[in-house]
Amino acid sequence: MPHVSSSAAFLLPDLERIALAAGREVMAVYDTDFAVEAKADASAVTAADTRAEAVILEGLSRLSPDIPVIAEEQAAAGHLPQTGSLFYLVDPLDGTREFVSRNGEFTVNIALIEDGVPVAGVLYAPALGCLYYGAIGAGAFRRDTSDPDATAQAIHVRLAPEGGLAAVGSRSHGSAETAAWLGRLPVSSLVSAGSSLKFGLVAEGAADLYPRFSRTMEWDTAAGDAVLRAAGGIVLGPDGAPLRYGKARQTRDAPYANPSFVAYGDRMLAARLAAAPAG
Repeated sequence: MPHVSSSAAFLLPDLERIALAAGREVMAVYDTDFAVEAKADASAVTAADTRAEAVILEGLSRLSPDIPVIAEEQAAAGHLPQTGSLFYLVDPLDGTREFVSRNGEFTVNIALIEDGVPVAGVLYAPALGCLYYGAIGAGAFRRDTSDPDATAQAIHVRLAPEGGLAAVGSRSHGSAETAAWLGRLPVSSLVSAGSSLKFGLVAEGAADLYPRFSRTMEWDTAAGDAVLRAAGGIVLGPDGAPLRYGKARQTRDAPYANPSFVAYGDRMLAARLAAAPAG
């Protein structure tokens, strides 16, 4: 399989189209009296998850039939295709708790991974009409899908101030460890948000950092990570290195589980704070 990082941007229009189609499936369920079931790991799943994933898998099979796809609901059912250096990571409905509570803060996530790096990603919040996308070499963008005349706007991370940092945290998965870590920093504001929208807020310069010390899976973060990197930011794991993808075999955790991480807008801020202990 040839490397595609130099041309990943050319895939973005098709990835956007697929994400928008999946978002329509999500919204078709959103305003109904849908059932909520529990998966083996006790996380929630609805018809919106399965319908959106089916649309994405079909779209990606047409777009890139030779590129394997790791998708959340397929993975939960035990279907984990063998991958090489190039594959897609898909979360058809990130933030199912937000979907169930009907607060609008849920997203459709599609990312292309090459050699462990998210080189292109689309992050779509259909209830909010907000579409983020980006790729290596192409930059990052945001578009208001609720306005048919709206054009995409380039977004970029902001330079972090010396004090008065703006942080964003998980609405449904906050932890004492995260609060303790933030408590040692000059943080003046903390905004809670659901799903991968937190990556979008850092990517567009509305926040400086997003720490996450509770559990995530690669499909939860890959699309937002791709957008953030395209916007100039970085996501660092506990070893201080950029978060890697494709962790299919891990002795200490499940396949494709992430370690804790911190997403930074300003990479100089990351250089100043990456050594701060997480515990």
